[in-house]
Amino acid sequence: MPNLTRADALAAVRNPLAFIAARWTPDPRTVRRAALAALVMSVLIVVTGGAVRLTGSGLGCPTWPKCTDDSLTATSEMGLHGAIEFGNRMLTYVLCAAVGWAIIAARSTKPHRRDLTRLGWAQFWIVMSNAVLGGIVVLVGLNPYTVAAHFVATSALIAVATVMWQRTREGDAPSRPLVGKAVQQLVWVLIVASVLLILVGTVVTGAGPHAGDSSEVERMPVDWEAVSKLHAVLAWIVVTLTFALWFVLKAVDAPKGPLHRTRDLFLVLLAQGAIGYVQYFTDLPELLVGLHMFGSAVTWIAVLRVLLALRERPEVAVPDLPLQSYDATSASIAGPR
Repeated sequence: MPNLTRADALAAVRNPLAFIAARWTPDPRTVRRAALAALVMSVLIVVTGGAVRLTGSGLGCPTWPKCTDDSLTATSEMGLHGAIEFGNRMLTYVLCAAVGWAIIAARSTKPHRRDLTRLGWAQFWIVMSNAVLGGIVVLVGLNPYTVAAHFVATSALIAVATVMWQRTREGDAPSRPLVGKAVQQLVWVLIVASVLLILVGTVVTGAGPHAGDSSEVERMPVDWEAVSKLHAVLAWIVVTLTFALWFVLKAVDAPKGPLHRTRDLFLVLLAQGAIGYVQYFTDLPELLVGLHMFGSAVTWIAVLRVLLALRERPEVAVPDLPLQSYDATSASIAGPR
């Protein structure tokens, strides 16, 4: 490995991503694994966030960005609640590291995949904005509307991470549809119903008994039973649309990809529905509520994978080019892409 010069050091400081990209070309499997790691961490943050709420640790660290007015970290006097809330905050840094790895891997791909880099940076900015929103949640005493927005932002992060993971497994050519327009429209109806299902689910949480802290916490002024029933109706609509989609795909002899992704979604919905009904009729035990939150993230990923399976992107044919060196200080690679 050549010795670094002063110019190299300055280039690395000015634009570290370009500097790394000029000297490292990751294997395609590395890029896929980096994108998958970011996706897994985005789901894990949902699970740990649910653990914070279900253990009543939402105000375990009563302020933000510090844990207390005098301490950046949780203290022994704060007990288990403080440790759980502070641990969830620290996991955000692990999520940032996973997203950072995905950005670096995408930026270093040869030939350069601008779409992957943009998806990585989109995740980064969602994580940063959601971290600030999480701080606001604490500062306003777990206001249920901010808690709902916090979860919706995480769902957006999962969506972008899912798209990036899928794109790392495809080529860079323009997409080609694998099904007709009518089938595509049916899937978009499924997407809209799934988004409504998630949004109503946040209202169920905001009006339900698990407020996130043992103290008196504001709840959404709606009938929790009525909203829960609306949530169940939307879930059945999503299940019905999924079954209808599978039937249509079989009828038009669609490729295996869309069929398999639709089958996977149907199985996930059945499992999620079973957990939902059991938790409802057993007075919402914390463990089942946590599993239901995890299932919500997995269901959303499965829905998106159905949409992404409706088209294909082959590899772009690139003629053999002579090897060339990359200048990390050139204007063509300056700044994040």
